[in-house]
Amino acid sequence: LFDAGREIVGVVTQPDRPSGRGRKLRAPPVKEVAERHGVPLLQPERPRGLQFMESLGALRPDISVVAAYGHILVPEVLELPRHGSINVHASLLPKLRGAAPVNWAIIRGHAETGVTVMRMVEAMDAGPIILQATCPIASRVTAGDLHDDLADRGARLLVEALDLLESGQAVEQPQDDAMATYAPKISTEDARIDWSLSADEIDRWIRGTDPTPGAWSIVGDSRVRLFAPNVRTDSSGTEPGTVVRADPHEGLEIAAGCGSVRIGEVQPAGKRRMATSSVSRSSSNSAAISGLSSRCSSATLSSETICRLLLSRYQLASRLRAMRYSQAEKGTP
Repeated sequence: LFDAGREIVGVVTQPDRPSGRGRKLRAPPVKEVAERHGVPLLQPERPRGLQFMESLGALRPDISVVAAYGHILVPEVLELPRHGSINVHASLLPKLRGAAPVNWAIIRGHAETGVTVMRMVEAMDAGPIILQATCPIASRVTAGDLHDDLADRGARLLVEALDLLESGQAVEQPQDDAMATYAPKISTEDARIDWSLSADEIDRWIRGTDPTPGAWSIVGDSRVRLFAPNVRTDSSGTEPGTVVRADPHEGLEIAAGCGSVRIGEVQPAGKRRMATSSVSRSSSNSAAISGLSSRCSSATLSSETICRLLLSRYQLASRLRAMRYSQAEKGTP
């Protein structure tokens, strides 16, 4: 909007929140942009009440633009600007109304999604459509990548919609409520992998929750998040959730209800995201993910112990490599 030459009289965003391992307060990115441009800023815990309404009214906005704010806005807030409020939503409404349209578009296997600019009404994501733009969903895309793509498309579409509204050329089309589908927020518990699903479904769940909340399974007493899946067509009738292959170079392959899934990356609790092959080569991870005995058969282990499998089996090889590197640095034969 700044680049398009629009006058922004104020910004409303979430309060600063604790973030990271140190739980230090972190400002929302929107706040940082507003402060750089010297724009008045409001950060209410809840966008309602007399004090908030007075502060918002003092800005005298012509129109409000809402994108991924995270609060339901009451009619008084929506109707305060002279030309009402519009919203940028990351789906082709009326499909995927709700908080997580990007995630569910991937999880449900949609071939395409898009961005909608709509007039805001009291009902969730149900207002008249001003503009839409479609976006194909690539076969290996993650929710994070698709989000960034749609955000860029949405910014351009918003500028176009404002131009149409200002010129009086906008045609607002009512939504067909009978065609509506919903995309509720995905909790951490929702993202636990159900290995009885087909390999294709698990693949979409992992990509559709990457980077957050992150698909996961339990290792010992800890959750391990799984990323970078690759569908395999044959698990030879193995029981779902069984590790059918563990390779220090290619990672883990786990049986699903139909087919199997190769896991390329993991994130143990309290650790960074890493390739599954690197887990087997890093003894520093052993405190977080204790290895199983190398005598255990990988063909009979549940996926609930997926990361344990790699460390113990290849720990000796990892130590030998470390010794060779150390000797090479010292010039020892």
